Amino acid sequence: MHSDETNQIFLRIKDFFKSNDYIFIMKLSQFRYNLPQELIALYPSENRDECRLMVVDRKSGEIQHKVFKDIIEYFSENDVLVFNNTKVFPARLYGNKEKTGAEIEVFLLRELNKEQRLWDVLVDPARKIRIGNKLYFGEDDLLVAEVIDNTTSRGRTLRFLFDGTYEEFKKTLYSLGETPLPKFINRPVEPEDSERYQTIFARYEGAVAAPTAGLHFSRELLKKLEIIGVEFAEITLHVGLGNFRSVDVEDLTKHKVDSERIIITDEAVDIVNKAKDNKYKICAVGTTVVRTLESSVSTDGYLKPFDGWTNKFIFPPYEFKVPDMMISNFHLPYSTLLMMVSAFAGYDLLFDAYKIAVKEKYRFGTYGDAMLVI
Repeated sequence: MHSDETNQIFLRIKDFFKSNDYIFIMKLSQFRYNLPQELIALYPSENRDECRLMVVDRKSGEIQHKVFKDIIEYFSENDVLVFNNTKVFPARLYGNKEKTGAEIEVFLLRELNKEQRLWDVLVDPARKIRIGNKLYFGEDDLLVAEVIDNTTSRGRTLRFLFDGTYEEFKKTLYSLGETPLPKFINRPVEPEDSERYQTIFARYEGAVAAPTAGLHFSRELLKKLEIIGVEFAEITLHVGLGNFRSVDVEDLTKHKVDSERIIITDEAVDIVNKAKDNKYKICAVGTTVVRTLESSVSTDGYLKPFDGWTNKFIFPPYEFKVPDMMISNFHLPYSTLLMMVSAFAGYDLLFDAYKIAVKEKYRFGTYGDAMLVI
C-alpha cells in the first residue's frame, strides 16, 4: 500500500474517532474536577423554587443562568415531566454495643422480613460488630437488635427484638431515627431537614436518600406548569446508598451498582408513550428518573411497565431512549450521578458547564442549585 493511501486511511480513522469522542470506555479519573469545599451546600435555598438554575443547550452549547422557577419557560402544553415519588424514611440511628457501650451508627437500608423484624443495614465502625452482638437504642434501651449475619464488609442483618405490634415497632424505630442527610453535608441534622429533605410529591416510603432534583419543585410551580398544560408522570425508585457509594475501579465497566427497587405503572407508561408518539418533550426530573426510564424500554424505544429491581449504571457512551430533557443538581467529583449527567449532556459540554458553575459559585450537592439540560 502506498504511503498516500496509508495516510488517507489514517486520517479517516482519526476523523472517525474525533467525531465519536466516547468510542473508548471512559475512566474514573476523567470525572475529577476541582470543587472548593465552600461550594457544597449545607442548607437548602430559602424557597424551593428560588435556587439558581443553569440551562445547558446540547445543540448550541449555550449556557444560561436563571432562577429555578424560570423552568416554566422551557415547557409547553402536553410536554411531560416525570417525577420520582419515593419517600425518604429516617434511616440513620445511633445505638450502643452491649458490654462496651461503644457508640455504633446504624444505617437502615431495607426491610427484609416484616414478621421477623429483619433489616439489611450498614454499621459504622464495622470492625467492632460481630454476629451475635446486641445493640441498644434510645433511652432505657427502648429498642434492642441482634446481629444475625454479615452480608458485606460493612453490611449486617439485624433482628430487632420487640414485643409489640408491627405498627408499634415501626413507630418506635422511626422515632429513634434521624433524617439521613449524606455525609458530605457536614453538620448536625436539624428539625427542618425532615421536611426539606423530602419532595412535595413524596408518596411511597422506601428511600434512604432524596431524589434531589425534585426538591426544587414548589406547589406553586407545579400549579403553574399544570395550568399551561404540562403533563405529570410518576415513577418510583427507592433510592439506596448506591448513589453515594464510591467508584473504586478506573475502568467504569467493572463498577457494580447496588440494585434499587423501581416501579413503573401503566399510567406512567401511557403518559410517556403518548408524548413520545406526538413528539412532545419528555423531561426526567433527576438521575433516579433517568435510570428508571432507561431500565424498562422496548426495542423501539417505548417505555414498558415494570415492578422489580434495577442495577443500571449509565456513563458515556450511552444512547438515551426515553427522556430528551433532564433536571439535575450539581454532583460531586467521581460520583456515578456526575457520570450519568455527562452521558446525557455530553462530556465536554458538561465539564465546561461545571467549570462555569465553580467560577460563578453555584451551590453543589443535595441542597445545591439545579441544572436543566435541553
